[in-house]
Amino acid sequence: MADQLNVIVFFTDQQRWDTTGVHGNPLGLTPHFDRMARNGTHLYNTFTCQPVCGPARSCLQTGLYATASGCYRNSIPLPRQTRTLAHYFKDAGYTTGYIGKWHLAGHEPVPQEERGGYEEWLAANLLEFSSDAYDTVLYDNDNREVKLPGYRVDAQTDAAIRYIDQHQAEPFFLFLSYLEPHHQNHTDNYPTPDGYEEMYAGRWTPPDLQALGGTSPQHLGGYYGMVKRLDEALGRLLDTLKSLRLQERTLVLFTSDHGCHFKTRNGEYKRSCHESSIRIPAALLGPGRLNGGQIRQLVSLIDLPPTLLDAAGIPVPELMQGRSVMPLIRREKMEWPSDVFVQISESQVARAIRTERWKYSVHAPDRDGWADAGSDRYEEQCLYDLAADPYELTNLAGMDSYRSVSDDLRERLMKRMSEAGESAVIIEPAASRPGGQRCVSIEERRADVSAGPIQRC
Repeated sequence: MADQLNVIVFFTDQQRWDTTGVHGNPLGLTPHFDRMARNGTHLYNTFTCQPVCGPARSCLQTGLYATASGCYRNSIPLPRQTRTLAHYFKDAGYTTGYIGKWHLAGHEPVPQEERGGYEEWLAANLLEFSSDAYDTVLYDNDNREVKLPGYRVDAQTDAAIRYIDQHQAEPFFLFLSYLEPHHQNHTDNYPTPDGYEEMYAGRWTPPDLQALGGTSPQHLGGYYGMVKRLDEALGRLLDTLKSLRLQERTLVLFTSDHGCHFKTRNGEYKRSCHESSIRIPAALLGPGRLNGGQIRQLVSLIDLPPTLLDAAGIPVPELMQGRSVMPLIRREKMEWPSDVFVQISESQVARAIRTERWKYSVHAPDRDGWADAGSDRYEEQCLYDLAADPYELTNLAGMDSYRSVSDDLRERLMKRMSEAGESAVIIEPAASRPGGQRCVSIEERRADVSAGPIQRC
């Protein structure tokens, strides 16, 4: 048992990929993640398969797309018979623990039968409502309220360190799920440790937000402060493994559920097809054989559950809809998908595909994103050339000169939908419009981010 690989998932909430130094952020927010990415495996192009909190969590726990598990939107509990990572690791002789935000239950506190099979529990279904930045309230195995001291990130990290120390003699699987850098719902802001927001306010704005604005001027300082504290927590966790001499038999995965567009693409922070919603940081660090350098292939959140099982030597269930990245880490020759598939709910019923160059999305305008999991009929909504327009400011959908590109991507998207278990669909082309420039003001651009090609007035 002692030679089995411990596994820790360090899971953040609503973290953009470009908050990290290895993705070009100049503020030095993530030295520990950056070192992890350089020394371990950096999954450079990683994307969520569902840019909504609960559905993304269902995908990571089960290895199933959100429509396959049934958790296609928030407030749908994970079906009690569903097998999760906790079940697979427990069956392989691991003790399993969960700390932090769950968001897959129908009750608060979460009854044992809604905990996805995790044995040791210190969590809240909706951490954003049970707690605040300096008021961390979780629930233990007996559903007793536990108030932890300190800033919320630190409080959870302290609990994780205690768990690791108590279980160092046995193989363990620990899922550590933070709320940060998600906004605090009841105040709609990003509360940091004292002094952290001031350090980063007004320092650097990603190009998409420079063009579109949204709430980024007032929120980026707090958001970055949260990211900084999370990275410090990651450093503490890695230090713990080193001090307990566990680093050579422990695999750590760092990733997030989705990104944050700061109310530029719709009326809130995610639930869109854009990079700011779907691209996330991801890296693995473990014993030498598990460290594969930088992987440039497109990786989906749905690929991470089979990767964790494969790395631990646990057979990957055939029902899982992603694939392990371990062959890529071992530099084995294999066919790897050249696109990732995204399901979008709540704000709309939408589907998207992202290739190395293109972003293509469709929506069902006559369906309710909260009530309907899918549709049998969609309309083209967005087409972006990421090589020419990496910040997705120019929507090419419907342009005659890009019709063949859209047709190809439509076929690829329908194939992906079918592979995910969705029914056959019809995708109507966007209304035809000739190519060319049209002159709009920046105010119009911010009001309509799906406007056609522009020329600044």
